[in-house]
Amino acid sequence: MGALTATLFCEQAAKAADAKIMMMSFFIARFLFLTSKIIIIFVIINNSLKMKDFVYFAPTEVVFGKKSEEQVASLVKKYGGHKVLVHYGGGSAKRSGLLDKTIGLLNGSGIQTVLLGGVVPNPRLSLVREGIDLCKREGVDFILSVGGGSVIDSAKAIAYGVRYDGDVWDLFIGKGECYECLPMGCVLTIPAAGSEMSSGTVITNEDGNLKRDYGNEYCRQKFAIMNPERTFTLPAYQTAAGVTDMIMHTMERYFSQDDDMTLTDAVAEALMRTMMDEVFNVLKDPSDYRARAQIMWGGTLAHNDITGCGTTSDWATHQLEHELSGMFDVTHGAGLAAIWPSWARYVYKENVSRFVRFAVNVMGVTNDFTDPEGTALRGIEAMERFYHAIGMPVSIKELIGREITDEEIEELALTCSWFGKSTQGRFKVLSKADMAAIYRMAR
Repeated sequence: MGALTATLFCEQAAKAADAKIMMMSFFIARFLFLTSKIIIIFVIINNSLKMKDFVYFAPTEVVFGKKSEEQVASLVKKYGGHKVLVHYGGGSAKRSGLLDKTIGLLNGSGIQTVLLGGVVPNPRLSLVREGIDLCKREGVDFILSVGGGSVIDSAKAIAYGVRYDGDVWDLFIGKGECYECLPMGCVLTIPAAGSEMSSGTVITNEDGNLKRDYGNEYCRQKFAIMNPERTFTLPAYQTAAGVTDMIMHTMERYFSQDDDMTLTDAVAEALMRTMMDEVFNVLKDPSDYRARAQIMWGGTLAHNDITGCGTTSDWATHQLEHELSGMFDVTHGAGLAAIWPSWARYVYKENVSRFVRFAVNVMGVTNDFTDPEGTALRGIEAMERFYHAIGMPVSIKELIGREITDEEIEELALTCSWFGKSTQGRFKVLSKADMAAIYRMAR
């Protein structure tokens, strides 16, 4: 059998198997016999894989569309709110008129409001503690976030802290657990973090610049109000960083050693392709409702666990970026773009076929069946070009504007590994030395 014929046979066999079997993997080995110079192809189909069991829980009521914020009072009442902490960030919620409109709708329906603004990107523990004290003092029974993921994350931490008997930071450093919190809802204005339907929150402790996450099912929002019109005024950089975060939330679940969940993979791939298409439409025309709506809904789907059903998620890139955000206070999405290509090149050999699938199905790279590693690497390069095309960095130098020092890399690896006591990631389990190596690659 000649090399060309053998290759065609391999491709046909793989396609046929894919059509008949949902769960399969194949390996191709070529052996050249020096005497006869005959190439033999072995295709091994493994149909003994079993889909990983999972539980999917997404209790948040989503109210999506134009003027959806006008339903806020009825929704708060529906979920038992009588005295509400309205939590928000900087001046944009006020300047747009959304904050005043929300308060007016609540007060007009007989719902009392207490205000707490000042949330910043990478939300701070000090404001969380202030919010906990305020809620306890005022007898708040519901928290409403008006803003993006940082505001919602801050609200979640406050909601935990009101019910937790101890310092809320204990939850984020593994010293405590909390199985209840105040009920919450949100009026989303910045699609990115997916916190409106996720079960987690990320908070930064200014003392040591430590960025840590915590969560369980108790902090899920009762409702999420999502009006794409409220995102028309987002700056281009913030839009691009938000889409990067959405894509990365999907990739953290997609890059898994579990290759047997075809439907989940297909959903994840479609989501990533759609976000990559629509971000260019939005950057060209910020008031494109259809494109803004795709992005807003995509941010939610990227982090409500639908793209992780039946797979083992990784999350190493997020953990590596959390340390960058903690040290340099950078935009989260931009930090993810800066670190992911180096993580990918460091780990791709752990499951080359997964990176090949990403390259072909998401990035549109032509599959070279004779060079799977080359195909995988071209997929990573294509992602870097996408990041640059939307104004995102692909290195730490591009992110912070200077070379990172060896001492800073050591500190990043030390805190990311919880001072050498913890590993990160599932696709490839990373030690402190691995983390330092990735930071050096990304420098």
